[in-house]
Amino acid sequence: MQRRRVFIAINLPEDIKRSLAAYQKKWPEIPVRWTKPENLHITLDFIGYIRDEELVEICKKTKEAVSRHSPFKIKLSKICYGPIDKKPPRMIWAAGEKSREFFSLKEDFDKALGISENREFSPHITLGRIKKWEWQRIDPEDRPIIDESIDLGFSVNSVEVMESTLKRGGAEYTTLESFNLTLNKL
Repeated sequence: MQRRRVFIAINLPEDIKRSLAAYQKKWPEIPVRWTKPENLHITLDFIGYIRDEELVEICKKTKEAVSRHSPFKIKLSKICYGPIDKKPPRMIWAAGEKSREFFSLKEDFDKALGISENREFSPHITLGRIKKWEWQRIDPEDRPIIDESIDLGFSVNSVEVMESTLKRGGAEYTTLESFNLTLNKL
């Protein structure tokens, strides 16, 4: 029985993807596998490997959670190593500012999907994954500092149920369902 590798995401507008991809060229000396621009997104929840019948339920719960929210804005404020509390770093992130609307949406998904995270979630976009073995070979004093302020923002108008297919050249993402944030607050 085939299983799909599924996650819930906020996809980015094309202009934001292009802007973020330009930063990837800024640090050629860092041993990192850069995320393809078309794959840049914010993961709300990673579901894991599921069967098709479970996917139907995930889509139903996603639609219900999304229906309780209005479109909102996300502001990306810096590029840094991540996760912020991990040493050595595992990734290079575009970090988003924490907003009430984002956390309300994330909390709704966690409840609907029965996910409990024991860490504080920070909205971020993975620009690249550090190649651990090569990173460890760089003298700590020679490792570049990445802590760059940026000012990018976009509207979140939909949430997608995505499938990740692991391939030799990296993950390939496919949108399975898209749900618009449409709640009108009076």
